[in-house]
Amino acid sequence: MSTSVDTSTLPAVVGTELPPLEAPAISRTTLALFAGASGDHNPIHIDADVARSAGLDDVFAHGMLSMAYLGRLLTGWVPQECVRSLRVRFLAVTPVHARPVCRAQVTAVEHVADERHLTLAVTVALSDGTTTLAGEAVVALAAGDPSKTAHEGRENH
Repeated sequence: MSTSVDTSTLPAVVGTELPPLEAPAISRTTLALFAGASGDHNPIHIDADVARSAGLDDVFAHGMLSMAYLGRLLTGWVPQECVRSLRVRFLAVTPVHARPVCRAQVTAVEHVADERHLTLAVTVALSDGTTTLAGEAVVALAAGDPSKTAHEGRENH
């Protein structure tokens, strides 16, 4: 699906932070609906008795649900067809009732053909500070004004 969004005017400077996406509290209904939509019916995500038998206090969210929220963060900023990649590591579980917050920050800008490729560090974290997912996304923007990319390159760590 094509859109008419002019991505050449979006900021493309290392250090730019996207507005965070605060997902709603993870409910049992959300987990059941995601299980149906994704085809992942692993009972540890939807059956409290199974979760307890595995030594857990309760069910927890599918990792891919948190990754989907990250996708929503990105597509709230650029059209879906501009997302080139999204890779994450699953670091911790997201318990039922938790409120995940997705964040992204531009770490590099590169020119590829007639596009600017922005690399973003992406994370999902809980209110207690636990990071549940961390990774990297690449989005493509129209080339636009070169002055918007004055601070190109990888951030020094």
